[in-house]
Amino acid sequence: MVKTGEIAKFALGEKKTAMVNLPAQFVTSSTADMKGQKYSDLVDYANNSEKTSDLNNESMTDLIDLKEQFSKPGYANRNSAVTETHPIFGSDKLNYDNHDISVLRKDLDEAQENGNNIHELAFSIRGDWLVKNNLYDPETRMIDQNKLKHAEQEVAKTLITKGFNLPLGEDENDVVWFGVIHQDTDHLNMHLWFAKKSRETRSEMLKQEGKYKGQPIGVIPLEVIEQAKRQFRKQLMSSQELKRHQEILKGVGGFKKEIVETAPENLLNDRHTKAIKQIYEALPQDMKGRWQVGNAHLAAGKGKMAKANQLTNQLLDDLFAKELKPEYEGFKSLAQEYDAINIEDKGVMHKGQRKWSENKEDELRNRLANQLYKHLAQVEDTSLNDIDLQMSELLSHVKKHEKVSKADKPKIASVPQRKNLVSKSLINNVNPNSKHKGDQMSVKGGSFNKICRLWRQDIRAETNVERQFLRNQKKVEQEKNQVDDEYQRYRQL
Repeated sequence: MVKTGEIAKFALGEKKTAMVNLPAQFVTSSTADMKGQKYSDLVDYANNSEKTSDLNNESMTDLIDLKEQFSKPGYANRNSAVTETHPIFGSDKLNYDNHDISVLRKDLDEAQENGNNIHELAFSIRGDWLVKNNLYDPETRMIDQNKLKHAEQEVAKTLITKGFNLPLGEDENDVVWFGVIHQDTDHLNMHLWFAKKSRETRSEMLKQEGKYKGQPIGVIPLEVIEQAKRQFRKQLMSSQELKRHQEILKGVGGFKKEIVETAPENLLNDRHTKAIKQIYEALPQDMKGRWQVGNAHLAAGKGKMAKANQLTNQLLDDLFAKELKPEYEGFKSLAQEYDAINIEDKGVMHKGQRKWSENKEDELRNRLANQLYKHLAQVEDTSLNDIDLQMSELLSHVKKHEKVSKADKPKIASVPQRKNLVSKSLINNVNPNSKHKGDQMSVKGGSFNKICRLWRQDIRAETNVERQFLRNQKKVEQEKNQVDDEYQRYRQL
Protein backbone atom coordinates (compact mmCIF):
# COMPACT_ATOMS: atom_id res chain seq x y z
CA MET A 1 0.00 0.00 0.00
CA VAL A 2 1.34 3.43 -0.97
CA LYS A 3 0.15 7.01 -0.77
CA THR A 4 -1.39 8.43 -3.94
CA GLY A 5 -1.25 12.11 -3.13
CA GLU A 6 -4.93 12.29 -4.08
CA ILE A 7 -8.26 11.49 -2.47
CA ALA A 8 -10.08 8.27 -3.44
CA LYS A 9 -7.76 7.34 -6.30
CA PHE A 10 -7.72 3.64 -5.51
CA ALA A 11 -5.85 1.00 -7.51
CA LEU A 12 -7.98 -1.23 -9.73
CA GLY A 13 -7.33 -4.52 -11.48
CA GLU A 14 -5.26 -6.11 -8.68
CA LYS A 15 -5.38 -9.89 -8.45
CA LYS A 16 -2.86 -11.13 -5.89
CA THR A 17 -3.93 -9.33 -2.73
CA ALA A 18 -6.98 -10.02 -0.59
CA MET A 19 -10.07 -7.89 -1.09
CA VAL A 20 -10.14 -7.00 2.62
CA ASN A 21 -7.20 -7.18 5.03
CA LEU A 22 -7.36 -6.46 8.76
CA PRO A 23 -3.99 -5.95 10.47
CA ALA A 24 -4.11 -5.38 14.24
CA GLN A 25 -1.72 -3.74 16.72
CA PHE A 26 -1.76 -2.26 20.22
CA VAL A 27 0.27 0.06 22.44
CA THR A 28 0.53 -0.10 26.24
CA SER A 29 -0.09 2.98 28.33
CA SER A 30 3.39 2.66 29.86
CA THR A 31 5.00 2.83 26.41
CA ALA A 32 3.01 5.93 25.49
CA ASP A 33 3.68 7.55 28.89
CA MET A 34 7.41 6.94 28.58
CA LYS A 35 7.47 8.83 25.27
CA GLY A 36 5.18 11.60 26.51
CA GLN A 37 2.45 10.55 24.07
CA LYS A 38 -1.27 10.77 24.68
CA TYR A 39 -3.99 8.57 23.23
CA SER A 40 -6.10 11.68 22.72
CA ASP A 41 -3.45 13.12 20.37
CA LEU A 42 -4.90 10.87 17.69
CA VAL A 43 -7.93 13.18 17.46
CA ASP A 44 -6.25 16.57 17.91
CA TYR A 45 -8.65 19.47 17.42
CA ALA A 46 -6.45 21.20 14.86
CA ASN A 47 -7.65 19.79 11.58
CA ASN A 48 -5.14 21.59 9.38
CA SER A 49 -2.31 20.67 7.06
CA GLU A 50 0.44 22.43 9.03
CA LYS A 51 0.55 19.91 11.87
CA THR A 52 0.54 16.96 9.52
CA SER A 53 2.58 18.26 6.61
CA ASP A 54 5.34 15.72 7.27
CA LEU A 55 2.75 12.93 7.10
CA ASN A 56 1.10 14.27 3.97
CA ASN A 57 4.29 14.02 1.97
CA GLU A 58 5.74 10.79 3.33
CA SER A 59 5.74 7.59 1.31
CA MET A 60 3.95 4.65 2.97
CA THR A 61 4.55 1.00 2.13
CA ASP A 62 2.28 -0.27 4.90
CA LEU A 63 -0.12 1.00 7.54
CA ILE A 64 1.78 3.40 9.78
CA ASP A 65 2.84 1.93 13.13
CA LEU A 66 0.54 2.86 16.02
CA LYS A 67 3.48 4.13 18.07
CA GLU A 68 4.24 6.60 15.28
CA GLN A 69 0.67 7.79 14.99
CA PHE A 70 0.85 9.49 18.40
CA SER A 71 3.79 11.63 17.26
CA LYS A 72 1.65 13.12 14.48
CA PRO A 73 -1.11 15.09 16.26
CA GLY A 74 -4.44 14.79 14.50
CA TYR A 75 -3.41 11.66 12.61
CA ALA A 76 -6.95 10.26 12.63
CA ASN A 77 -8.76 13.30 11.28
CA ARG A 78 -6.02 14.88 9.14
CA ASN A 79 -7.52 16.70 6.20
CA SER A 80 -5.19 15.13 3.64
CA ALA A 81 -6.93 11.78 4.12
CA VAL A 82 -10.59 12.64 4.72
CA THR A 83 -13.38 14.40 2.84
CA GLU A 84 -15.84 15.16 5.65
CA THR A 85 -15.78 18.16 7.97
CA HIS A 86 -16.39 15.81 10.89
CA PRO A 87 -14.91 12.45 9.80
CA ILE A 88 -14.60 10.77 13.23
CA PHE A 89 -17.42 8.35 14.13
CA GLY A 90 -18.25 6.01 17.01
CA SER A 91 -20.90 3.63 18.30
CA ASP A 92 -23.69 6.21 18.46
CA LYS A 93 -22.98 8.71 15.65
CA LEU A 94 -21.52 8.69 12.15
CA ASN A 95 -20.01 12.19 12.44
CA TYR A 96 -18.63 13.49 15.76
CA ASP A 97 -18.86 17.25 16.21
CA ASN A 98 -16.47 19.27 18.42
CA HIS A 99 -18.42 18.46 21.58
CA ASP A 100 -18.29 14.75 20.79
CA ILE A 101 -14.55 15.00 20.15
CA SER A 102 -14.11 16.71 23.52
CA VAL A 103 -15.86 13.83 25.30
CA LEU A 104 -13.86 11.32 23.24
CA ARG A 105 -10.56 12.92 24.24
CA LYS A 106 -11.49 12.79 27.94
CA ASP A 107 -12.41 9.11 27.65
CA LEU A 108 -9.11 8.33 25.91
CA ASP A 109 -7.17 10.19 28.60
CA GLU A 110 -9.05 8.22 31.29
CA ALA A 111 -8.18 4.91 29.59
CA GLN A 112 -4.49 5.86 29.46
CA GLU A 113 -4.40 7.11 33.04
CA ASN A 114 -5.89 3.81 34.20
CA GLY A 115 -3.06 1.89 32.54
CA ASN A 116 -5.05 0.30 29.72
CA ASN A 117 -3.79 -0.62 26.26
CA ILE A 118 -5.10 1.09 23.16
CA HIS A 119 -5.82 -1.20 20.21
CA GLU A 120 -6.01 -0.39 16.52
CA LEU A 121 -7.33 -2.43 13.62
CA ALA A 122 -7.46 -1.17 10.06
CA PHE A 123 -9.56 -2.57 7.25
CA SER A 124 -7.53 -2.21 4.06
CA ILE A 125 -9.99 -2.57 1.18
CA ARG A 126 -9.18 -3.06 -2.50
CA GLY A 127 -10.75 -0.72 -5.01
CA ASP A 128 -12.09 -3.63 -7.11
CA TRP A 129 -14.12 -4.96 -4.18
CA LEU A 130 -15.54 -1.51 -3.46
CA VAL A 131 -16.61 -1.11 -7.09
CA LYS A 132 -18.16 -4.59 -7.29
CA ASN A 133 -20.28 -3.93 -4.21
CA ASN A 134 -21.40 -0.43 -5.27
CA LEU A 135 -19.40 1.31 -2.55
CA TYR A 136 -17.09 3.31 -4.84
CA ASP A 137 -17.45 5.01 -8.21
CA PRO A 138 -13.99 5.38 -9.77
CA GLU A 139 -15.28 8.02 -12.21
CA THR A 140 -16.64 10.42 -9.59
CA ARG A 141 -14.44 9.06 -6.76
CA MET A 142 -17.49 9.01 -4.52
CA ILE A 143 -17.61 6.54 -1.60
CA ASP A 144 -20.61 5.32 0.37
CA GLN A 145 -19.04 6.32 3.68
CA ASN A 146 -22.18 5.87 5.76
CA LYS A 147 -22.58 2.23 4.73
CA LEU A 148 -18.91 1.58 5.48
CA LYS A 149 -19.26 3.19 8.91
CA HIS A 150 -22.37 1.15 9.79
CA ALA A 151 -20.45 -2.03 8.95
CA GLU A 152 -17.56 -1.03 11.21
CA GLN A 153 -19.96 -0.21 14.04
CA GLU A 154 -21.17 -3.81 13.96
CA VAL A 155 -17.69 -5.31 13.66
CA ALA A 156 -16.48 -3.20 16.61
CA LYS A 157 -18.98 -5.03 18.82
CA THR A 158 -17.53 -8.40 17.79
CA LEU A 159 -13.93 -7.37 18.39
CA ILE A 160 -14.63 -5.70 21.75
CA THR A 161 -16.78 -8.53 23.13
CA LYS A 162 -15.02 -11.58 21.64
CA GLY A 163 -11.44 -10.45 21.10
CA PHE A 164 -10.22 -11.17 24.63
CA ASN A 165 -10.60 -13.67 27.47
CA LEU A 166 -13.56 -11.60 28.67
CA PRO A 167 -15.44 -8.70 27.05
CA LEU A 168 -13.05 -5.75 27.08
CA GLY A 169 -15.41 -3.52 29.04
CA GLU A 170 -17.10 -4.41 32.31
CA ASP A 171 -20.29 -2.85 30.92
CA GLU A 172 -21.35 -1.23 27.64
CA ASN A 173 -20.08 2.20 28.74
CA ASP A 174 -16.66 0.98 29.84
CA VAL A 175 -15.07 1.02 26.37
CA VAL A 176 -14.12 4.03 24.31
CA TRP A 177 -13.79 3.50 20.57
CA PHE A 178 -13.79 5.59 17.42
CA GLY A 179 -13.13 5.15 13.74
CA VAL A 180 -12.33 7.08 10.58
CA ILE A 181 -12.09 6.47 6.83
CA HIS A 182 -8.80 7.39 5.15
CA GLN A 183 -8.73 7.80 1.39
CA ASP A 184 -5.18 8.96 0.56
CA THR A 185 -3.62 5.56 -0.28
CA ASP A 186 -4.17 3.13 -3.15
CA HIS A 187 -6.43 1.03 -0.88
CA LEU A 188 -9.20 2.54 1.21
CA ASN A 189 -8.38 2.27 4.93
CA MET A 190 -10.94 2.16 7.71
CA HIS A 191 -9.29 2.59 11.12
CA LEU A 192 -10.75 1.47 14.44
CA TRP A 193 -9.18 2.40 17.79
CA PHE A 194 -10.52 1.21 21.16
CA ALA A 195 -9.55 0.94 24.84
CA LYS A 196 -11.06 0.02 28.19
CA LYS A 197 -11.77 3.09 30.32
CA SER A 198 -11.82 1.88 33.94
CA ARG A 199 -8.80 0.36 35.67
CA GLU A 200 -8.56 -3.36 34.96
CA THR A 201 -8.91 -5.62 38.02
CA ARG A 202 -10.13 -8.88 36.48
CA SER A 203 -7.47 -11.58 36.77
CA GLU A 204 -8.36 -13.08 33.37
CA MET A 205 -7.52 -9.75 31.73
CA LEU A 206 -4.31 -8.97 33.62
CA LYS A 207 -0.84 -10.01 32.51
CA GLN A 208 0.17 -13.16 34.34
CA GLU A 209 3.58 -14.17 35.61
CA GLY A 210 4.93 -17.49 34.34
CA LYS A 211 2.80 -19.86 32.28
CA TYR A 212 -0.72 -18.69 31.58
CA LYS A 213 -3.21 -20.97 29.87
CA GLY A 214 -5.46 -18.23 28.52
CA GLN A 215 -4.77 -16.20 25.39
CA PRO A 216 -1.93 -13.63 25.63
CA ILE A 217 -3.10 -10.34 27.08
CA GLY A 218 -3.54 -7.70 24.38
CA VAL A 219 -3.37 -10.09 21.44
CA ILE A 220 -6.61 -10.57 19.50
CA PRO A 221 -6.76 -14.19 18.22
CA LEU A 222 -6.52 -14.72 14.48
CA GLU A 223 -9.86 -16.55 14.41
CA VAL A 224 -11.61 -13.49 15.87
CA ILE A 225 -9.97 -11.24 13.27
CA GLU A 226 -11.07 -13.64 10.50
CA GLN A 227 -14.59 -13.62 11.91
CA ALA A 228 -14.58 -9.81 11.90
CA LYS A 229 -13.41 -9.77 8.28
CA ARG A 230 -16.19 -12.16 7.23
CA GLN A 231 -18.78 -10.12 9.11
CA PHE A 232 -17.51 -6.91 7.54
CA ARG A 233 -17.55 -8.32 3.99
CA LYS A 234 -21.01 -9.82 4.36
CA GLN A 235 -22.53 -6.57 5.59
CA LEU A 236 -21.08 -4.60 2.71
CA MET A 237 -21.75 -7.02 -0.14
CA SER A 238 -24.22 -5.85 -2.73
CA SER A 239 -27.47 -7.81 -2.83
CA GLN A 240 -26.48 -9.27 -6.21
CA GLU A 241 -23.07 -10.45 -4.94
CA LEU A 242 -24.54 -11.85 -1.72
CA LYS A 243 -27.20 -13.68 -3.72
CA ARG A 244 -24.53 -15.18 -5.98
CA HIS A 245 -22.62 -16.51 -2.97
CA GLN A 246 -25.80 -17.89 -1.41
CA GLU A 247 -26.92 -19.60 -4.61
CA ILE A 248 -23.58 -21.36 -5.02
CA LEU A 249 -23.55 -22.53 -1.39
CA LYS A 250 -27.18 -23.63 -1.69
CA GLY A 251 -26.32 -25.59 -4.83
CA VAL A 252 -23.34 -27.30 -3.18
CA GLY A 253 -25.56 -28.22 -0.23
CA GLY A 254 -28.28 -29.51 -2.54
CA PHE A 255 -25.94 -31.80 -4.45
CA LYS A 256 -24.37 -33.01 -1.19
CA LYS A 257 -27.82 -33.83 0.22
CA GLU A 258 -28.75 -35.73 -2.94
CA ILE A 259 -25.52 -37.74 -2.85
CA VAL A 260 -25.81 -38.60 0.86
CA GLU A 261 -29.47 -39.60 0.61
CA THR A 262 -29.07 -41.79 -2.48
CA ALA A 263 -25.70 -43.31 -1.55
CA PRO A 264 -27.16 -46.35 0.32
CA GLU A 265 -29.37 -47.52 -2.53
CA ASN A 266 -26.53 -47.02 -5.01
CA LEU A 267 -23.73 -48.47 -2.92
CA LEU A 268 -25.62 -51.46 -1.60
CA ASN A 269 -26.17 -53.41 -4.80
CA ASP A 270 -24.64 -56.40 -6.53
CA ARG A 271 -22.22 -54.31 -8.63
CA HIS A 272 -20.37 -53.27 -5.49
CA THR A 273 -20.65 -56.57 -3.58
CA LYS A 274 -17.05 -57.64 -4.15
CA ALA A 275 -15.66 -54.20 -3.27
CA ILE A 276 -17.59 -53.98 0.00
CA LYS A 277 -16.56 -57.54 0.95
CA GLN A 278 -12.94 -56.46 0.48
CA ILE A 279 -13.53 -53.36 2.61
CA TYR A 280 -15.08 -55.44 5.38
CA GLU A 281 -12.19 -57.90 5.36
CA ALA A 282 -9.70 -55.01 5.49
CA LEU A 283 -11.32 -53.44 8.55
CA PRO A 284 -9.35 -54.16 11.77
CA GLN A 285 -11.56 -56.54 13.74
CA ASP A 286 -9.99 -55.53 17.05
CA MET A 287 -11.47 -52.04 16.45
CA LYS A 288 -14.96 -53.20 15.50
CA GLY A 289 -17.52 -50.68 16.68
CA ARG A 290 -14.89 -47.93 16.48
CA TRP A 291 -14.34 -47.87 12.72
CA GLN A 292 -13.96 -44.22 11.75
CA VAL A 293 -12.04 -42.24 9.15
CA GLY A 294 -11.31 -39.63 11.82
CA ASN A 295 -9.45 -36.50 10.81
CA ALA A 296 -7.35 -38.33 8.23
CA HIS A 297 -7.79 -37.91 4.51
CA LEU A 298 -9.64 -40.99 3.25
CA ALA A 299 -6.82 -41.90 0.84
CA ALA A 300 -4.07 -41.39 3.44
CA GLY A 301 -1.98 -44.52 3.94
CA LYS A 302 -1.44 -44.54 7.70
CA GLY A 303 -2.86 -46.40 10.68
CA LYS A 304 -4.93 -49.56 11.09
CA MET A 305 -7.77 -48.13 9.00
CA ALA A 306 -5.52 -47.24 6.05
CA LYS A 307 -6.29 -50.21 3.79
CA ALA A 308 -10.04 -50.06 4.39
CA ASN A 309 -10.03 -46.30 3.86
CA GLN A 310 -8.18 -46.62 0.57
CA LEU A 311 -10.55 -49.33 -0.67
CA THR A 312 -13.54 -47.22 0.38
CA ASN A 313 -12.11 -44.24 -1.46
CA GLN A 314 -11.81 -46.38 -4.60
CA LEU A 315 -15.39 -47.55 -4.14
CA LEU A 316 -16.58 -43.93 -3.93
CA ASP A 317 -14.55 -43.06 -7.04
CA ASP A 318 -16.43 -45.81 -8.86
CA LEU A 319 -19.78 -44.66 -7.46
CA PHE A 320 -19.13 -41.04 -8.48
CA ALA A 321 -18.02 -42.10 -11.96
CA LYS A 322 -21.20 -44.09 -12.65
CA GLU A 323 -24.35 -44.13 -10.50
CA LEU A 324 -23.91 -40.64 -9.01
CA LYS A 325 -21.94 -39.01 -11.80
CA PRO A 326 -24.32 -36.05 -12.51
CA GLU A 327 -24.70 -35.20 -8.82
CA TYR A 328 -20.98 -35.49 -8.11
CA GLU A 329 -19.98 -33.41 -11.12
CA GLY A 330 -22.49 -30.74 -10.08
CA PHE A 331 -21.14 -30.77 -6.54
CA LYS A 332 -17.53 -30.41 -7.70
CA SER A 333 -18.29 -27.73 -10.28
CA LEU A 334 -20.09 -25.45 -7.84
CA ALA A 335 -17.53 -26.05 -5.08
CA GLN A 336 -14.74 -25.04 -7.46
CA GLU A 337 -16.73 -21.95 -8.41
CA TYR A 338 -16.71 -21.00 -4.73
CA ASP A 339 -12.93 -21.54 -4.71
CA ALA A 340 -12.68 -18.76 -7.29
CA ILE A 341 -14.72 -16.47 -5.02
CA ASN A 342 -12.44 -17.24 -2.07
CA ILE A 343 -9.30 -16.49 -4.09
CA GLU A 344 -10.88 -13.28 -5.33
CA ASP A 345 -11.77 -12.27 -1.75
CA LYS A 346 -8.67 -13.50 0.08
CA GLY A 347 -5.94 -13.31 -2.54
CA VAL A 348 -3.68 -16.02 -3.97
CA MET A 349 -3.46 -19.10 -1.76
CA HIS A 350 -0.27 -19.85 0.12
CA LYS A 351 1.67 -23.05 -0.44
CA GLY A 352 0.10 -25.89 1.49
CA GLN A 353 -3.30 -24.19 1.84
CA ARG A 354 -6.22 -26.42 0.93
CA LYS A 355 -9.02 -25.19 -1.28
CA TRP A 356 -12.57 -24.91 0.04
CA SER A 357 -13.70 -27.47 -2.54
CA GLU A 358 -11.05 -29.96 -1.38
CA ASN A 359 -12.20 -29.67 2.24
CA LYS A 360 -15.84 -30.09 1.20
CA GLU A 361 -15.04 -33.19 -0.84
CA ASP A 362 -13.11 -34.69 2.08
CA GLU A 363 -16.11 -34.02 4.34
CA LEU A 364 -18.45 -35.72 1.87
CA ARG A 365 -16.25 -38.79 1.38
CA ASN A 366 -15.54 -39.16 5.11
CA ARG A 367 -19.23 -38.90 5.91
CA LEU A 368 -20.16 -41.63 3.41
CA ALA A 369 -17.28 -43.83 4.58
CA ASN A 370 -18.22 -43.46 8.26
CA GLN A 371 -21.84 -44.30 7.47
CA LEU A 372 -20.74 -47.44 5.63
CA TYR A 373 -18.41 -48.49 8.48
CA LYS A 374 -21.13 -47.90 11.07
CA HIS A 375 -23.46 -50.31 9.36
CA LEU A 376 -20.82 -52.86 8.43
CA ALA A 377 -20.07 -53.06 12.15
CA GLN A 378 -23.50 -54.66 12.59
CA VAL A 379 -22.69 -57.51 10.19
CA GLU A 380 -22.12 -60.94 11.70
CA ASP A 381 -18.84 -62.45 10.53
CA THR A 382 -20.48 -65.74 9.51
CA SER A 383 -22.84 -63.98 7.14
CA LEU A 384 -19.99 -63.05 4.82
CA ASN A 385 -19.78 -66.63 3.60
CA ASP A 386 -23.30 -66.38 2.27
CA ILE A 387 -23.12 -62.84 0.94
CA ASP A 388 -23.51 -63.74 -2.74
CA LEU A 389 -26.59 -65.80 -1.98
CA GLN A 390 -27.97 -63.01 0.17
CA MET A 391 -27.46 -60.52 -2.63
CA SER A 392 -29.23 -62.74 -5.15
CA GLU A 393 -32.23 -63.18 -2.88
CA LEU A 394 -32.25 -59.56 -1.85
CA LEU A 395 -32.15 -58.16 -5.36
CA SER A 396 -35.00 -60.39 -6.49
CA HIS A 397 -37.06 -59.04 -3.62
CA VAL A 398 -36.09 -55.41 -4.27
CA LYS A 399 -37.11 -55.62 -7.94
CA LYS A 400 -40.65 -56.40 -6.85
CA HIS A 401 -40.79 -53.05 -5.03
CA GLU A 402 -39.30 -50.76 -7.67
CA LYS A 403 -42.58 -49.05 -8.53
CA VAL A 404 -41.91 -45.46 -7.49
CA SER A 405 -42.37 -43.00 -10.37
CA LYS A 406 -39.54 -40.74 -11.52
CA ALA A 407 -41.96 -37.84 -11.21
CA ASP A 408 -41.97 -38.30 -7.43
CA LYS A 409 -38.25 -37.46 -7.17
CA PRO A 410 -37.49 -33.73 -6.60
CA LYS A 411 -35.08 -32.02 -8.94
CA ILE A 412 -31.67 -30.76 -7.83
CA ALA A 413 -30.41 -28.12 -10.26
CA SER A 414 -30.09 -29.83 -13.65
CA VAL A 415 -29.46 -33.33 -12.32
CA PRO A 416 -31.53 -36.00 -14.11
CA GLN A 417 -34.35 -37.40 -12.00
CA ARG A 418 -33.71 -40.84 -10.52
CA LYS A 419 -35.98 -43.64 -9.41
CA ASN A 420 -36.65 -43.53 -5.70
CA LEU A 421 -35.72 -47.17 -5.22
CA VAL A 422 -36.44 -49.15 -2.11
CA SER A 423 -33.23 -49.39 -0.05
CA LYS A 424 -30.98 -52.24 -1.16
CA SER A 425 -28.93 -53.62 1.71
CA LEU A 426 -25.72 -55.37 0.65
CA ILE A 427 -24.89 -56.97 3.96
CA ASN A 428 -27.94 -57.02 6.15
CA ASN A 429 -28.37 -57.01 9.86
CA VAL A 430 -28.44 -60.73 9.60
CA ASN A 431 -26.75 -63.84 10.67
CA PRO A 432 -28.49 -66.50 8.54
CA ASN A 433 -27.97 -68.94 11.39
CA SER A 434 -29.53 -66.66 14.01
CA LYS A 435 -32.04 -68.23 16.36
CA HIS A 436 -34.16 -65.08 16.26
CA LYS A 437 -36.60 -65.16 13.41
CA GLY A 438 -36.71 -61.37 13.19
CA ASP A 439 -32.96 -61.25 12.61
CA GLN A 440 -32.95 -63.65 9.69
CA MET A 441 -32.85 -62.51 6.07
CA SER A 442 -36.04 -63.65 4.43
CA VAL A 443 -37.30 -62.78 1.00
CA LYS A 444 -40.82 -62.89 2.35
CA GLY A 445 -40.13 -60.83 5.46
CA GLY A 446 -39.06 -57.20 5.75
CA SER A 447 -36.43 -57.50 8.48
CA PHE A 448 -33.60 -58.10 6.01
CA ASN A 449 -33.27 -54.42 5.22
CA LYS A 450 -33.07 -53.28 8.85
CA ILE A 451 -29.53 -51.96 8.50
CA CYS A 452 -30.34 -50.00 5.37
CA ARG A 453 -33.48 -48.61 7.01
CA LEU A 454 -31.43 -47.50 10.02
CA TRP A 455 -28.86 -45.95 7.69
CA ARG A 456 -31.52 -43.92 5.94
CA GLN A 457 -33.01 -42.89 9.30
CA ASP A 458 -29.57 -41.60 10.34
CA ILE A 459 -29.34 -39.65 7.10
CA ARG A 460 -32.80 -38.11 7.60
CA ALA A 461 -31.90 -37.13 11.17
CA GLU A 462 -28.69 -35.45 10.02
CA THR A 463 -30.54 -33.73 7.19
CA ASN A 464 -33.21 -32.42 9.58
CA VAL A 465 -30.50 -30.91 11.80
CA GLU A 466 -28.95 -29.21 8.78
CA ARG A 467 -32.35 -27.91 7.65
CA GLN A 468 -33.06 -26.46 11.11
CA PHE A 469 -29.67 -24.72 11.09
CA LEU A 470 -30.39 -23.21 7.67
CA ARG A 471 -33.86 -22.09 8.81
CA ASN A 472 -32.33 -20.35 11.83
CA GLN A 473 -29.73 -18.66 9.62
CA LYS A 474 -32.44 -17.49 7.23
CA LYS A 475 -34.51 -16.11 10.15
CA VAL A 476 -31.52 -14.11 11.43
CA GLU A 477 -30.89 -12.74 7.92
CA GLN A 478 -34.57 -11.76 7.54
CA GLU A 479 -34.54 -9.94 10.88
CA LYS A 480 -31.37 -8.07 9.87
CA ASN A 481 -32.92 -7.08 6.53
CA GLN A 482 -36.02 -5.84 8.35
CA VAL A 483 -33.89 -3.64 10.61
CA ASP A 484 -32.00 -2.31 7.57
CA ASP A 485 -35.27 -1.51 5.80
CA GLU A 486 -36.58 0.34 8.84
CA TYR A 487 -33.35 2.32 9.07
CA GLN A 488 -33.56 3.28 5.40
CA ARG A 489 -37.16 4.46 5.88
CA TYR A 490 -36.05 6.47 8.89
CA ARG A 491 -33.31 8.17 6.84
CA GLN A 492 -35.82 9.16 4.20
CA LEU A 493 -38.09 10.95 6.71
